Amino acid sequence: MFSKWVVTNRFSGSRNLINVMLALAFSLLLTSGANLVFAQDQSQAPPPQDKTQDSGKPKQDVPPEAGGPTGNVGPYAIPKKNPEGAPAPPPPAAPAKVEGMPDYSIKVNVPLVNVDVMVSLKNNGQFVSGLTKENFRLYEDGAPQQISNFGVTKAPITAVLLVEFGATRYSFMLDALRASYAFANTLTKDDWIAVSYYDMNPHILVDFTQDKHAVYGALNELRIPGFSETDLFDTLYDTLDRLDRVQGKKYIILITTGFNSFSRTSLDQVMKKIKDTKDVTIFPISVGQIARIMGNAGNRGMGIHASELDYLQADNEMRTFAAMTGGRAYFPRFQAEYGEDFQDIGSDIRNQYSLAYHPTNSKLDGTYRKLKVQVVAPDGGPLKAKDQKGKEQKIEVVSRDGYTAKHTVD
Repeated sequence: MFSKWVVTNRFSGSRNLINVMLALAFSLLLTSGANLVFAQDQSQAPPPQDKTQDSGKPKQDVPPEAGGPTGNVGPYAIPKKNPEGAPAPPPPAAPAKVEGMPDYSIKVNVPLVNVDVMVSLKNNGQFVSGLTKENFRLYEDGAPQQISNFGVTKAPITAVLLVEFGATRYSFMLDALRASYAFANTLTKDDWIAVSYYDMNPHILVDFTQDKHAVYGALNELRIPGFSETDLFDTLYDTLDRLDRVQGKKYIILITTGFNSFSRTSLDQVMKKIKDTKDVTIFPISVGQIARIMGNAGNRGMGIHASELDYLQADNEMRTFAAMTGGRAYFPRFQAEYGEDFQDIGSDIRNQYSLAYHPTNSKLDGTYRKLKVQVVAPDGGPLKAKDQKGKEQKIEVVSRDGYTAKHTVD
């Protein structure tokens, strides 16, 4: 009994084991088939989009027409400039070409002419303020011009103090030094001044500086003159040539008797140099007037003699230099007048009306063209100006006589 049960149990156990193994194999087969079907379905369906960023905030969907990547890494998506399907803009229509006409372009260079104008009362030189563009009439070679730019300039001075200092009469040298110190006293901290003197040749004492003490120190060096010659034309030509390389508006304060000894440069050459130089105004200050009044100016020393006619010609030349450049010539007779004259010069320089226009004559022929500036009332009649006491006074208008037009080879 016992042995039969053992055999029977062994057989039953073996059959049960076989059934278990078969069931396990069938289960594995079903599982493999299911996984294969799921993998095929996954390859056909798009991957699910992650709706959250790393920070947990919802991520914006990128439109399909945008370029660039669509994941969390990489550069920003750049929209396409020309979406598919949008028609391209038509090319610009080319102008009709005239048969036989060459291809070329026209370039018009219209110059701009600047004119500084000083307007003051004739009796005391007081600046007339409050004028507008409508108060000015501007003419070039007699033709009226349209003023395009207008303003009042109150700029610092950029000037050369040019002093005659030769071995001539002591009164000439003394007057020149007095006038030079009087000018130095009118300087402000923003002014740029160079100091130069001349006898037989020009000599630069100090280059452009804003240090008033340097100007005083340069004038203190004028102790013992070297030569008795005073070659004004050579010196003025050299000074204009140097200033031509300085940008902006410049002034020459010329303290001189006006007498020219033995210059190699002629008056005509100096006049042409003044016409060709831009943005330079000359203010001549005549010295030695007392000696001339007393009749003691003839002997200039070292055998150099000047007649009254020579001095009258020198005065006329200084007036011409001033008129050509828009300045004024002064002829003080007493020491007290130097300070007043330089106060007027400072007022003239620091208070000017600036006009600009495009000339109707646009030819670049290098010719010299005459200028004329008039100041009128807004209705076109004569302008009435009053002084501080309320009395009507005549006005004086000072501007340069003309300018040299550019040449095509410039």
